[in-house]
Amino acid sequence: MKLAFIIDPIHQLDPCHDTSVALMEAAQILGHEVWVTQANLLSVVEGKAWAVLQQAELVPVQLVEGRWVAANPWYKLSERSLTSLETMDAVFMRTDPPVNDSYLYATYILDYIDQKKTLVINSPSGIRGANEKMYALQFTKAIPETIVSADKQFIRQFVEAKGTAVLKPLGNKAGEGILILQSGDRNFNSIIELSTLQGKVPVMVQTYLPQAKEGDKRIILLNGQPIGALNRLSSGTDFRNNMATGGTVAQTEITPREHEICTQIAERLRQDGLIFVGIDVIGGYLTEVNVTSPTGIREIDRLDGTRLGHQVIQWIEQTLNKNRE
Repeated sequence: MKLAFIIDPIHQLDPCHDTSVALMEAAQILGHEVWVTQANLLSVVEGKAWAVLQQAELVPVQLVEGRWVAANPWYKLSERSLTSLETMDAVFMRTDPPVNDSYLYATYILDYIDQKKTLVINSPSGIRGANEKMYALQFTKAIPETIVSADKQFIRQFVEAKGTAVLKPLGNKAGEGILILQSGDRNFNSIIELSTLQGKVPVMVQTYLPQAKEGDKRIILLNGQPIGALNRLSSGTDFRNNMATGGTVAQTEITPREHEICTQIAERLRQDGLIFVGIDVIGGYLTEVNVTSPTGIREIDRLDGTRLGHQVIQWIEQTLNKNRE
């Protein structure tokens, strides 16, 4: 197979952490061609999606004394070539958020790939329709009590009823801008004004889950099925558990309640073409559905001795073979 990965500039990726690199390595190890490009290198030519592509040759990371170690240099790229993306067997959209205009325009370009010829992961329309915080709201039996609003008084009423809540900007990533809200905080009005841009932009406000102190679980789903999980723990100086904010990771298992959540959301994910997804769960409640460039494979593989990237690539092999029969 020929697989194209739309990623951030490859020199900016961390081969010991980034899931995109883990997926590319797995594809190469399983005998497939790996090609890379960036969102700003996509084009539409005569009604078809094209990209400036480079073939990548990777040196896989090695697990040494419990940590991943990368070669230096860890990749080599071919010369650039403008190529129709329909010559690829699959295309991974793995550009990191935020989902801004540039990101959205890239998904519009990817709409011009015939998915009968080339599998796009995740579906461009699925990504556009799945704000990573708002998407979870449709699964009312899985989420904590939640409102979305730009109205200061409405938010205050919710927080006063709950005592403590968590405010999340709808468009941020990696824990950016997440705040603890308490009704007695003298900065309450200023926090809401800043977060909502003076009442112009809605934010998500969820009841605070005390179980967050025990960790924020990331579960990786492949075509709606959970394939691995890790627990993220705060650094102790920050209430957020995100790895990007200094959090650590620990081995974990998927509980029966978490399997139930995966079952609740699986069919909708498949309907929306959201094949490779990372969900966040705290205390048995779904808090986010990550569809743009979910991460965690490197950490799960290190902790559990798995090869989740291989599972993903093998699923693509099997899916394409079925589609071509």
